Amino acid sequence: MGASSSTEQVVVSPEQREAESLAASTGALTLLHKAFNNLSPDPLTKTIPITSLKECFKLAINYEATFKPETFPTLLDNLGHSILDHFFLSNKDGLTWISFLNGYTNCCGRMPTSTSLNNLLKVFASAVSKSGATTGLQIESTDADYKINGYLLPADLLMLFWMCWVMSWSSRNRQLVKENSAFGLPDVNNLVLSAVSSCVENGAELNAWDDGVLESDRQIPVGKLHVWVLKTVPNLPDCLVQFVHSRHVKYASQQDGSEPSSSSVGDSRVIAQSTNYLLTPSRAWSISLTLRNTMRDEILKTCFAPDADEVKENLLYRSSLHGKGLSRFWSNVEGYNGPILVIISAMIEDHSWSIGALTSQGFENKETFYGTSGSLYAISPVFNHLTSSGKEKNFVYSHLHSTGYEAKPKPVGIAFGGSIGNERVFMDEDFSKLTVRHHAYDKTYQPGALFPNQGYLATEAQILEVEVWGLGGEKIKEAQNLFLKREQLFTEQRRKVDLKTFSNWEDSPEKMMMDMVSNPNAVRREER
Repeated sequence: MGASSSTEQVVVSPEQREAESLAASTGALTLLHKAFNNLSPDPLTKTIPITSLKECFKLAINYEATFKPETFPTLLDNLGHSILDHFFLSNKDGLTWISFLNGYTNCCGRMPTSTSLNNLLKVFASAVSKSGATTGLQIESTDADYKINGYLLPADLLMLFWMCWVMSWSSRNRQLVKENSAFGLPDVNNLVLSAVSSCVENGAELNAWDDGVLESDRQIPVGKLHVWVLKTVPNLPDCLVQFVHSRHVKYASQQDGSEPSSSSVGDSRVIAQSTNYLLTPSRAWSISLTLRNTMRDEILKTCFAPDADEVKENLLYRSSLHGKGLSRFWSNVEGYNGPILVIISAMIEDHSWSIGALTSQGFENKETFYGTSGSLYAISPVFNHLTSSGKEKNFVYSHLHSTGYEAKPKPVGIAFGGSIGNERVFMDEDFSKLTVRHHAYDKTYQPGALFPNQGYLATEAQILEVEVWGLGGEKIKEAQNLFLKREQLFTEQRRKVDLKTFSNWEDSPEKMMMDMVSNPNAVRREER
């Protein structure tokens, strides 16, 4: 009888089989099994209590910011409830295994980016509503689907970005998320200004240095916001997906239902230390929203690294630290054969702005353009992402002084896009002058302005700072370190002088030269 009972098979309903199949397609079925078992205290009912669900997505944190909308703290308090209401539908007894799987799949499963963005906007609208505030978003729900219409104000969009930042911070630092954890909110005004200038009527004519834009009543239509997100920051909806996934990972790693230990607490000093660089946490996060590969993880170290030393790991060159000029630049980036991000801060009259260029490979000393892919960025005060147009491949140009004579010498400096003599972005040899031309000269990168009020004529600006960040990971950095050590060893060997050779006057090169001058016809035989 015991033998017969051991061979009994559990009957699985078609609904459960379909739910498990969809969850398995995400690669998280095993993780979901562990999380469900740890969240379900009663093995008989096999349900997760509503109180446990609320605790799962709870965010109780402190933050620092220069501009604080009054409703933002309450919005974060209601974020978890909004996620539960939208994805994890439970009955009075709690959440069943099938509902648990379907909730995860509806949020973290494979779907178009536009659908993920709708999920994010619906969660945001629900959290705003639960906080007691109002929003211009209008959600029209049906039995099968829902539509989102309406608009967002610049202040609403700022809170949406901050909510996504908090979810990203929580996802990467889930062991640091604890009651009263503190961190600094980033300055994402460049993203807000980018959306406003792209989505609002006559937005391109706005003054990018006007601090009153955030407090204005300009309406950003949801339809145009969709287009802007898909074009400029397509990874923004992933912040919600990563947050939900990280919370499941957190509870799947629990042992015997106990709360995971947290050895440290988030600290706002992480933000303060890394703002000394051009690649601030907010700018790094903005750029990360455009990347979908390993480069994204590397650049996010600048946002969420636990200390400043880890931030410095990817820094290859900084003009104020290593010295200005192409030779100093080259001595620090040579041998790095991986993706590289260059950020340039420049000034025209009284306004400063920053642009960036992302290359898929290291720099080479060539007389022509080279590269296989890349992107240009307008980083501040307005963010913009210009990818490859697919028409030409003049991604990078980096040329040092030539060793021999050239009838028509090539320009010495670093450039991105355009053609020789008409580069889209050109940085001179001394790193003192930056030339930016209109996109009409460039067929490699997509059209678009790299700084506010850019005209058709070439613009020359004063370079304030240059930074180069390696985004290839530890192995590529280690390979560069070995290369630089070998180069340093070769240089030291070439500089060594054997003093014994010059200790005897008869063997010295000076005497040999004098003898040749005094009697150039004298026959000298080499001793063998």
